[in-house]
Amino acid sequence: MAIRGSLREASLPDVLQLLAMGKKTGCLSVSHRQQFGTIHFEHGRIAHAAIVNRRDRLGDILVKHGLVSPAALEAAIAEQTTHPQKRIGDLLVSAGYIRREQLHEYLKHQIEEAVYFLFTWSQGTFTFEADVRPDAQDVTVSISPESLLLEGARRVDEWSLIEKKIPSLDIVFSLDRDHLAESDVEVTPEQETIIPLIDGRRDVTAIVEESGLDEFEVGKALFGLATAGFLRRLGRSRGPDTVATESRVAEHRNLGVAFYRTGMFEEAQREFKRVADLRGGDVHAEFHLGLIALRQGNLEDAIRTFRGCATRPGGLSAAHVNLACALERAGRIDEARVALVDAAAVRPRDPAVRLAQAVLTLRGGDSEAAAAHLEACATLWATDQRPAVWYHYAGLVAALRGDLDRAVMLLEDGVAAHPRAAVLHNNLAVVLERRGRYDEAALSADRATTEDPSLAPAHKNAGDLHYRAGRYEDALECYLRAVRSDGNLGGDVWLKLGNIRYRRRERDEAVRCWERSLTLAPDNPMARNNLEMAKRLA
Repeated sequence: MAIRGSLREASLPDVLQLLAMGKKTGCLSVSHRQQFGTIHFEHGRIAHAAIVNRRDRLGDILVKHGLVSPAALEAAIAEQTTHPQKRIGDLLVSAGYIRREQLHEYLKHQIEEAVYFLFTWSQGTFTFEADVRPDAQDVTVSISPESLLLEGARRVDEWSLIEKKIPSLDIVFSLDRDHLAESDVEVTPEQETIIPLIDGRRDVTAIVEESGLDEFEVGKALFGLATAGFLRRLGRSRGPDTVATESRVAEHRNLGVAFYRTGMFEEAQREFKRVADLRGGDVHAEFHLGLIALRQGNLEDAIRTFRGCATRPGGLSAAHVNLACALERAGRIDEARVALVDAAAVRPRDPAVRLAQAVLTLRGGDSEAAAAHLEACATLWATDQRPAVWYHYAGLVAALRGDLDRAVMLLEDGVAAHPRAAVLHNNLAVVLERRGRYDEAALSADRATTEDPSLAPAHKNAGDLHYRAGRYEDALECYLRAVRSDGNLGGDVWLKLGNIRYRRRERDEAVRCWERSLTLAPDNPMARNNLEMAKRLA
């Protein structure tokens, strides 16, 4: 369950301390005006932090500290245009400009700077989603939040003074250069860097971007100049009638994607609607609005939106696939099949299309045809690119066809490729149990609950293994965690909960569990017999 709050009521340092004390794992998302940041935690320690739409200053930091030359950075940026999936740091390491150990140290510095900047946000909202981890390509660190609080508090105090002169980052200043020259004052290195950039056109954000300094350093330098009377405030760069630019569209799109990925669907919807308003007919914005509608269960809105995206010239195959998903969830199976045929016509070698066909065919009860689709889409992916969902369905189909050894092999390959995919660990536990490999099954079930404590079937499967071995107290704890996550998990779990309660001489609780079992599975004879027996003996 997400934890939400206002930064007016709970400061960010207080929130960080609570997450650290609770040894939480997950993502803390913070939004303020048009800014959005994330801090990922791993067992109470900061693993990663970033601010959306903030320029990646790693290259600037490396140049500033003399680790790489400006020419080397420009060469890496130029190479990134042809290899957009690679990060600047990795390109600099590959080219021999910097060692991997040095890169990691400065990435840690970059993460700390992001946290410090987030500390200065005194307004806005925060959301914590448990068990959300950084992207696989993000370099992670392990930083104690407490180690950042002292420096963060100092910066917050200074920033509260800076804000009196610079209340927002879209303010444009002019510099009285004659007055500055006549005064013969000694400027700081940071002021020396930004003085050529104060031209009456650039706002504070632009100065930050072009100077290579962070917001705090630029703010402090400007504050000094303003206090000494060398700056004149001209106004703001972004008025209500500002013409839409590519940067504004990108800003709203990036915020929308960030909100979507952290489950903040209303905020994401707002940003993508702004993209659509600024650039009518933006198919990517409409596609994400369809995804949000699908996640929120607004199936008719999702169907209408995806259909609009799919029917555009050169329509996205992903729109066809998600249209099929929405139609299938709405019970319109024949239309879903047609949507996937259309998707295959647009992108005949798109493995996601074949995977969707496999899923739809499997739900129709044809495991043989589903297996054929899965094999076909497997050939379209490199082995190390197969997503966790492919392994999930491939293992499921193998198990349904009675080939448990192949199911084990596929799922073991899946957890090796996707070690954090809790569903794969859970599926592997089920298949290993059916093969009689109970100790290995227990380890897989435990790993599933570790990776995703909210995954109810994993807790149930762990409980079943304990129940089978006669470890009823351990089974009870697992079953209780399962039904807390999903009270409608199934009649079987409530039947066994009732049996354990009855063994513990907790008759009333046992009766309640068996009644719940019958509500979920009215034809369960064991629950009915146990309930009648308990009533007779009352």
